[in-house]
Amino acid sequence: MYKLFNLTATFFSAIFEPEQKNMSNLEIDVKYDEICQNLSGRKLKPAFDLLEKLISENDLFIYLDEWRTLEQTYHYMLQYTLEGIRDPERQKVYRHLIVSVFELTDNVYENIRFKNYVSFEYAGKRDFRNKFITDFDAYFTGLEDFYLQKELHSLVNDADIKSGAEKGDAKNHQQQIITLFHHIWFSDNLNSTEIKFLKKFILSPLILVSYKSLIISALTISLQRFFAVEKFNLLFDACELEEKEINQRALVGLLINLYKFDLRLPFYPEITGRLHILNDGSKFKKNLEWIIVQFIRSKETEKIQQKIKDEIIPEMIKISPNLKDKINLDSLMDDGLSDDKNPEWGEIFKDSPGLMNKMEEFSELQMEGADVFMASFSMLKMFPFFSEFSNWFIPFFTENPEIGSLIDISDPVNRRFVEAIDSAPILCNSDKHSFCFSIQKLPKENREFMAAGMKAEMDQFLEIGKDEELTTPGREAEFVSNQYIQDLYRFYKLHPKKHDFEDIFSWRFDFHNKIALGDILKEDEKMLRNIAEYYFVKNHFTEAAEIYNHLLGIEKSGELYQKIAFCFQKSGDYKSALNAYLKAELYELNRLWNLKKIALCYRNLKKPQKALGYYREAEKLDKDNLNIQLNIGHCLLELEQFDEALKSYFKVEYLSPGNKNVWRPIGWCSFLTGKKQQAEKYFQKLLDDEPTKHDLMNMGHVQWSLGNRKFALDFYKKSITQTDFVEADFFEIFEEDLHHLLNQGIDKEDVPIMLDQLRYFLEK
Repeated sequence: MYKLFNLTATFFSAIFEPEQKNMSNLEIDVKYDEICQNLSGRKLKPAFDLLEKLISENDLFIYLDEWRTLEQTYHYMLQYTLEGIRDPERQKVYRHLIVSVFELTDNVYENIRFKNYVSFEYAGKRDFRNKFITDFDAYFTGLEDFYLQKELHSLVNDADIKSGAEKGDAKNHQQQIITLFHHIWFSDNLNSTEIKFLKKFILSPLILVSYKSLIISALTISLQRFFAVEKFNLLFDACELEEKEINQRALVGLLINLYKFDLRLPFYPEITGRLHILNDGSKFKKNLEWIIVQFIRSKETEKIQQKIKDEIIPEMIKISPNLKDKINLDSLMDDGLSDDKNPEWGEIFKDSPGLMNKMEEFSELQMEGADVFMASFSMLKMFPFFSEFSNWFIPFFTENPEIGSLIDISDPVNRRFVEAIDSAPILCNSDKHSFCFSIQKLPKENREFMAAGMKAEMDQFLEIGKDEELTTPGREAEFVSNQYIQDLYRFYKLHPKKHDFEDIFSWRFDFHNKIALGDILKEDEKMLRNIAEYYFVKNHFTEAAEIYNHLLGIEKSGELYQKIAFCFQKSGDYKSALNAYLKAELYELNRLWNLKKIALCYRNLKKPQKALGYYREAEKLDKDNLNIQLNIGHCLLELEQFDEALKSYFKVEYLSPGNKNVWRPIGWCSFLTGKKQQAEKYFQKLLDDEPTKHDLMNMGHVQWSLGNRKFALDFYKKSITQTDFVEADFFEIFEEDLHHLLNQGIDKEDVPIMLDQLRYFLEK
């Protein structure tokens, strides 16, 4: 009877009580971030309030007792502090309390996401819940046994038996690695058994470096999903290993997560302490600088792809029909390794003279490490290989059974081709897999040709790399980290479920502004300056200015003032730019350039008199400079000294006959000074060239002042109908010009009649 009553009550409450609306994923994410920000800012009261709400509204009452205990502890601490009770351990307890609230918040947030989120990541975690590894000792033994069995297979004489056994074992072994990848990815905190296993795994001399590197990626994305000190520690351990493929991946993973969790790091001295220990190593700072630059460079990828699409490919299409004959492909087959250049190659570009420069620029970008192949391979991520999530992160290696299942590696041609791809430092791992799978149906002779060509190019590239390694130690490590960052870029930009993951490449990557990493960067002025210069060269002026401003606090210099001023100028902050340029003036560094910049800032700040003074100073240093003369004319025009402005403009025309840039101001000043025929002459030149909406409108003004009302009306009409002039904008600018028209004899009473006539024309 009691059960029946409960069921009935539940039924009627479901009907008559209002439905509780669940929080959306976005609301939950925002609330979690707000709690973390409050904790980072040591605002525990609002953090506790928000956390209680998050727990209650999601029916996670199992966490309420822990929440009450932590809040009660904080109440006691506040009370003792208020009463003046001395406690030398108070700050230690306070930090520990904040960490405990962080951990509770993480657990609540993860529980909500696990139950409710339909994203790819959490659908995968729910599906994996019964597949976690339980016996790590047996698992590790099984992984190492694969390599011992491989040694035994090598003793078997029957090739077919040996090959079949090896392929089967290799696939099973890789499946074990994939299971381990998912285990790490979906683990929240790692227990002591898991940590011990992973340390043994990473240090094992038997397990392939490529598989170890894959597990480093699992740690990285697992840490991004759920903060855990032990994951950080494992990445720190991996950074200290000798294998570049491992230590560079670990360092990239560290930087991503140090950036992501920056605000909470001050409460985890075990993490910041390890970072400073790592910083004591001789190679760390150079690696750090490289990787930060590579992250900054990744922001140029879309621009590069657009440039290739809009400029290089259309030019190449023009020459492609005759390319084969012009470069004599058949002779290249016989003499492909010769150092002699075919003299006919220069003829290839005669129909497209700009292509050579574009290709040279492309080559320079490629050598710099820019991601020039993103567009080329973006459509080649649909192979079944990429349906396995972990394969987006796996290094390319010839022993991969996935490659062996599609391409017969025992064939010497195929083997050479795969090895050539493997040795290509300019392709990231993801693109190597795409390339490898895309050519499997090519005829054998085509693959042989491609393999020979790639091998020759890669041999040359590797030879250059060896020389660079001698002159610039660490170049190989730079290639490895760059490839990995490009792999990550492809995952975050091309994975079918990319929107289910936070895109790290949307971050600013302003590592200099972060707490832990910023302190390390600011210890090394040279490294920080290098990063600033890279920001500057790549037109990331806000970030460059932030670093230059910090460097100015260390040492004042004219160059820094000029560069920070240029950054402000490019960002549209002319007031700050002017202030910095004026300070740079004290250093007498490239004074002509600096004077012109000061004048430019004054012009943009609507102070033409001040600007004119600096342009006059610049004129003394370079009296025939056309740009200076033109700007002097502009200042005089803005000051309504029209006759003087005309003198400057005519000087420009005299020094540079046919200079179209000066026709417009000469025409306008001529009109304003009553030289109407002269104005008509120069505006006609503009109309015969490529007239703008303003040129047509100005010619209308001139014709009206000459008494040619019909011509004036016609030009006004053309100004609106033949250009992108919006009618309202036309009338607004006309109103601004009206006093000039009246000065040139236009009857004020005729103006509304002319404008209404224009409106009637526009309706037709």
